[in-house]
Amino acid sequence: MEELYFTATEQGIRIDKFLSETMPEVSRSYIQKLIREGAATSDGKTVKPNYKLDAGEVVRVFLPEPEMPDILPEDIPLDILYEDNDILILNKPKGMVVHPAPGHYSGTIVNAVMYHCQNELSGINGVLRPGIVHRIDMDTTGSLVVCKNDAAHQALALQLKEHKITRKYHAIIVGNLKADKGTVDASIGRHPIDRKRMSVHSRNGRHAVTHYRVLERFGNYSYIECELETGRTHQIRVHMSSIGHPILGDTVYGPQKCPFNLTGQTLHAKILGIIHPSTGEYMEFDAPIPEYFLKILAQLRRR
Repeated sequence: MEELYFTATEQGIRIDKFLSETMPEVSRSYIQKLIREGAATSDGKTVKPNYKLDAGEVVRVFLPEPEMPDILPEDIPLDILYEDNDILILNKPKGMVVHPAPGHYSGTIVNAVMYHCQNELSGINGVLRPGIVHRIDMDTTGSLVVCKNDAAHQALALQLKEHKITRKYHAIIVGNLKADKGTVDASIGRHPIDRKRMSVHSRNGRHAVTHYRVLERFGNYSYIECELETGRTHQIRVHMSSIGHPILGDTVYGPQKCPFNLTGQTLHAKILGIIHPSTGEYMEFDAPIPEYFLKILAQLRRR
């Protein structure tokens, strides 16, 4: 069990709201459950989730150890772009989760690579995320690197931290961008109200930069390339939505209705460039645009 202490700096904030902002990785419903069960207290006393804190009150939280499910290898076909003794480069399909999480303990990339690589995966991220250095969203397709050993994982994680990995995405966005090129430089953090979303208006935002350029224009839609300078959760989706051009099909950050038969956003991790962890050679991988994406582009070109 993990014991945490936090001091309220704002007068009159609800304890459940304070903790959800302080611990964005924990859902608000779970925080309320902890408070009701007495696992979260204020100045040593048991309170209710709607209890309003005074500035300076100390909140203590007991976080129980999460129950670890058995993550099993599964014989799931993988689209492999490249493989050697250190790394595996995959072309992730649409609708596939990268690593196990509540509600998705099977059918993930991790389950598939555990089967493909047998015992050859880095263990740095623990049971749930072996080999995974970075992730892409369930409905985003394209290039993903998996590490087979800890040395490779540490090398790639450092490249990611120092912004030395090339990551270029292709997307179809709603609207016609005024300029052919541009940059969105806006911090991203957890949305202040909807904790499942990210926002550029978060008080706890982290520095985020996305560069974009227009590849084609189709009246009320644009086909663009986005290059990540940083790698925040939902970064391209949040940044493009923040400038009034959400990604087509993204019902979280864009319109609820889409004129195309789509499941999720039209976002594809096309180019991935890394320095090989053993050879020191720069290598670049190009994941082909998926069929569904090409069909939409063909429809837009016929308009």
